[in-house]
Amino acid sequence: MKLNDIHHMRSALNLARRGWGRVWPNPSVGCVVVDSAGHVVGRARTADGGRPHSETQALKMAGEYAKGATAYVTLEPCAHVGETPSCAEELVKAGVARVVIAALDPDPRTSGGGVEILKKAGIEVVTGVLEEEARALNAGFMNRFQSDSRPFVTLKTATTLDGKIATSTGQSKWITGELARKRGHLLRSQHDAIAVGVNTILEDNPALTTRIEGVNHAPVRIVFDTNLRLAGLEQVFKNISQAPVCIITSCNLDSPKAEAFIKRGAKLITVPKGGYGHVDLEVALAEISKLGITRLMVEGGAALLTSFIRIGAFDELYWFKAPSLIGADGLSNVGVLNIQKLDQKISLTPLKTIKLGEDMLDIYAARA
Repeated sequence: MKLNDIHHMRSALNLARRGWGRVWPNPSVGCVVVDSAGHVVGRARTADGGRPHSETQALKMAGEYAKGATAYVTLEPCAHVGETPSCAEELVKAGVARVVIAALDPDPRTSGGGVEILKKAGIEVVTGVLEEEARALNAGFMNRFQSDSRPFVTLKTATTLDGKIATSTGQSKWITGELARKRGHLLRSQHDAIAVGVNTILEDNPALTTRIEGVNHAPVRIVFDTNLRLAGLEQVFKNISQAPVCIITSCNLDSPKAEAFIKRGAKLITVPKGGYGHVDLEVALAEISKLGITRLMVEGGAALLTSFIRIGAFDELYWFKAPSLIGADGLSNVGVLNIQKLDQKISLTPLKTIKLGEDMLDIYAARA
């Protein structure tokens, strides 16, 4: 590994993060091409929608300067030919002398095949540079090839200091201020899909869209509706052609109500019931992963948030807190977890605290 390898790989990782929420079902990959004199001559991330791949775009930008250059790629260049050419073959054709890879691709269509193509062509290959960061960046994609497949899951909640999401009468707009709400929309834009429970839809009737000026992003809206209580007139159905809706239910797809939702353009996934009378969450997450969704943001309500926490099916928690109190009669953001002893408590790892006007955002990572 050379002195500048970490510097250029970190640049490639930063590029890849810009693709969060925009490239599924593909991973978000960054590529930086550096010529023999140390000049950056090409840089790109996976394009919106998943194609073209980052290597193709970076090589196009570099042009003739790619010959003899080093390409820094956050994920092993693909070896298979699909709607786009093999990125490994494209690197060979461009005449690069060296390829530095952060993480190998778990997809069996590539999985080491990209490295093999490069080495057979006489290209120097270095792997494992900032591998842990690269794997974390595309954790949802990596999970897809494991037996317990599920997307990368972010839980998001906004409460008072005493952990209340609404008053005893159900009033919740707005607990946090405008800056915190804008940050929440930014968080939506970094995920492939937004999930809520049916009670949130029935009580708050949100559109679940991303409202940031200059950002054109339409995440999949996923509603957990075990008994299919939706009416079909809610806000989420109004722009279904631009922003897909997926309903997770235990009802049969051939029921008249299910067929009505399907005709409206919604996708229904039938999942058996699990504990507490809700759908089996682990099965539901596996089905969501099969759709190609790699990053899932869970916004609530309390019952759905608690279900994810109860089985440990989350990776990060974003907790927006307003400097206010509602009291014990307010609605708590986390429900019953059946914890009777302190050594059963769910511990989190603090990652960052951000001040947003009068509000605070605390970010935590789940502990394995």
